Parts: sequence; C-alpha cells; structure tokens
Amino acid sequence: MTACLTRRRFGAALALGAALPAWAQTARFDKPVTIVVPYPPGGTTDLLARVVAPRLGERIGQNVVVDNRAGAGGAIGSQFVSRAAPDGSTLVFATIASHGIIPALQKPTPYDPVRDFAPVTLVASTPNVLLVNNDLQVKTLADLLTLARAKPGTLNFGSISLGGSPHMSGELLKLMAKIDIVHVPYKGGGPMMVDLMGGQVQMAFDNLPSAMSHIRAGKVRALAVTTAKRWPGAPEIPTMAEAGVPGYEMSAWFGLLAPRNTPAAITTALQREVAAVLKRPEVEKQFFELGAQAVGDTPEEFARYIAAEHDKWVRVGASSGVKLEPRNGS
Repeated sequence: MTACLTRRRFGAALALGAALPAWAQTARFDKPVTIVVPYPPGGTTDLLARVVAPRLGERIGQNVVVDNRAGAGGAIGSQFVSRAAPDGSTLVFATIASHGIIPALQKPTPYDPVRDFAPVTLVASTPNVLLVNNDLQVKTLADLLTLARAKPGTLNFGSISLGGSPHMSGELLKLMAKIDIVHVPYKGGGPMMVDLMGGQVQMAFDNLPSAMSHIRAGKVRALAVTTAKRWPGAPEIPTMAEAGVPGYEMSAWFGLLAPRNTPAAITTALQREVAAVLKRPEVEKQFFELGAQAVGDTPEEFARYIAAEHDKWVRVGASSGVKLEPRNGS
C-alpha cells in the first residue's frame, strides 16, 4: 500500500511538473488580453501595438485587443494598468515618456514606473538625431562641442516639445559633454525644421525617421544618432558615443509591462511569445517602416533598463532644472 501511495504521489508530481512547463511554453491564457496604449490612436505607440496584438493573439490562443486610454501624457492609461489584476490579461504599451521622462520630471505622478509594474519585454526602440544648420561651421560632433565650449550660452537647439525625448536628448548632451546650449521648444517638427534650415536655431534634435528626408536632401547636416548602435537605415551617421561623448545613449523606446505582482511564469511566457512575434520578417519590416527596431529582451533585462532610465532622467532633470507640470489632457 505504501508503495502504491508513493507511486501515486510520484505520478501526481510528474503530472504537475509537466503541466507547469507546458503552460509556460504555450501561454494558453483563459481569457482575452488587453494591451492598453496610453495615447490616442494613430501615433507610433498605437501603430506598433496594433502590429503586435493580432500576432500575439495567434500564439497564445486568445483574442488580444488594443485599448487606447489617452490622457495626461500617458499617465491615465498607465495608472489604469498599475491597478489591474496581476494575471497577465491587462498590459500597458509603455514608452520612454510614460515610464522614463515623465515620472522623473513630473511630480506628482500617480504611479511608480519601477515599483508598480512587472516588465515583460522591450518591444522596440528608435533613435533621435542631432542636426545642425548647413551654414554652421562644423562638420562633426567634436567640432560642435569645441564651438559650444568656446561660446557658452550662444548656441540654440530646437526640439518639438518640452520634456519630449528630443528635448531630453539635448539636456543629456549638455550634462555629459558639459556644454551650455539653450533649448528652444517648438509645437511641431515642421516649424522647427524651417527655423533650423533658416538659421534661427543652429542645431536641433529630432526623431531620425521624420528627419531623414531633410538629411537625404542635404537641407540639414546630421552629426550623430543618440542610440548605442548606428541605425540600419542610415549606417553612415555615427553614434554620439562614437562621435565624441562616450557612454551617451538615448533611445525613444516602447515596451510591454504588466501590473506588479504578476507571476514570473506569466511575464516569462508572454516575453517568449512576443519575442517570437518580433522575429517575424513582416513584423521587422513593418517596424522598420515606422522607424523602429524590434528588440524582445527578457523581463529581467527590461527591468534593469527601466530602472536605469528612471535614474538617468532624474539625474538629467536635477542638472537641467527641467520640470513638467501635471497635465489633464493627452
């Protein structure tokens, strides 16, 4: 009888052991998954999410829907997910703004980007680019830094919004290169580019994909991209680190997060399925057309990345004095 009981217990243990890996590998959730995009429809975040959602649904055997909950610069949708059930059925498509810059520079923020979420994976990243007016007598980033140090407070740099990733690219450059340049915020890329080409501002930071047509046409000069690696679509443009600011890295990034206390088995399973989606050639192509590069790292790697991003922007904010006011609108 004892032997029989032992065999039954052993059999039960085997069944449980087999069931857990099978669940984790197949990620067969028992209800639909909602990906909350904390911005309006039609933007890059929304478009990337809509590329991933149906393909993720195919892999996990459930309907995956995109829910736009815009407002307060991404805070409304992010807060909603931070309070959702930690069962993998509600995720947020986070960005450098919603989980990097805004929580670091805006107080109060109704969630903690590190404490209140369980990272799944970094989905994609895209570079910004440092541009200069063609008449400015600089050919490289090193030339620009020399000029800026010789004439502190006289060079202006444009960006498309206060506290946006292009603006903070400039503030990070000021901190790391120890230069004094003056920020000029614009309400859109068009007016900024007109002023850059006309010499009203000598330099600017912009999203690389949106600036490429002007670079290719020779209307402005690109000195460096802000990412750690060169952009595949413009491999001739060096990185900031290569061009003269070692350690500089700044990506406009997008990633999936679950509510905190979501079991590691769930986030690991989701990461595996999303990473498989991101490796599909048609997905890589769609991302590239949107100016983004697919990533798909592990939850642990993404957690370290978010923590480092938060610390970086707190440090940049303290150095620059940039503070963002809480917003009620999107």
